Amino acid sequence: MKSRGEGHIGLLNGFAAYGMWGLVPLFWPLLKPAGAAEILAHRMVWSLAFVAVALVVVRRWAWAGELLRQPRRLALVTVAAAVITVNWGVYIWAVNSGHVVEASLGYFINPLVTIAMGVLLLKERLRRVQWVAVGVGAAAVLVLTVGYGRPPWISLTLAFSFATYGLVKKKVNLGGVESLAAETAIQFLPALGYLLWLGGRGDLSFATEGPGHAALLASTGIVTALPLVCFGAAAIRVPLSTLGLLQYLAPVFQFLLGIFYFGEAMPPERWAGFALVWLALSLLTWDALRTARTLRRAISRPSTTITTGTVSAVRKAESLAAGPESLDSPSARP
Repeated sequence: MKSRGEGHIGLLNGFAAYGMWGLVPLFWPLLKPAGAAEILAHRMVWSLAFVAVALVVVRRWAWAGELLRQPRRLALVTVAAAVITVNWGVYIWAVNSGHVVEASLGYFINPLVTIAMGVLLLKERLRRVQWVAVGVGAAAVLVLTVGYGRPPWISLTLAFSFATYGLVKKKVNLGGVESLAAETAIQFLPALGYLLWLGGRGDLSFATEGPGHAALLASTGIVTALPLVCFGAAAIRVPLSTLGLLQYLAPVFQFLLGIFYFGEAMPPERWAGFALVWLALSLLTWDALRTARTLRRAISRPSTTITTGTVSAVRKAESLAAGPESLDSPSARP
């Protein structure tokens, strides 16, 4: 049993992680006049530098040798790196182009996309409430398509890329910091090459906008890795179901920033679409928590024979309650 103090530390770290992810839209505009592509490249380069220093300090390198000896896992890490590149790039562009609300929607609908992919790709079976939640989510996308006058492609790209990333990362089975190191190591050379190409053309803002701007671009590594460290500290101290509730802090903060800080419009049809998304998430979370509680109660009875399948069912229900990001793959966060 973890002490109450440990639980409080875990909660504080959880709030810190999701708070930083939720407030990150305030950071990307500070990097202008750098374009989204340059910011993305700096994020890849400096994230690797920051994580490499952290791994040197804690002396955690054994996983790298094992990964290099397993071509299939290395290929999956490469796929994850490609998907997260799309996710990060679209998010940075969306924020700096005035689409913060639509970007937040991507992380609201991500749990629904994750479940839909589980059905389509992994042949998972859903309970009735989960089917209803997915159906309500699909209706929300239709309403938002009408409201925007186009499909909400930013939201869908973020949601599908995040869901795909989670699916790939479950097969890789690397810790959060290690996975970020592996992915940014793959991204590093293309990102560095792009920055050198920009510099050769005289279009690299890192070298032309002063030391303050250069420091901000370098700090993208800290902005990427620090929430991940806090998340890791929370994950080992608080239940999955608690993390599942905390995860909605990030898109809620982003949504509120989009409306009240960036002044983005929210016409009635857009409110209707968001309301449907929130209804779907409420159904999904309620069903997952109820199922996890029921199964946990069943295996705690003295007369109950605990089978591997029952324990797996509890863990699966808790994972659904925890939302899309498993403990080993939170690094796709914006």
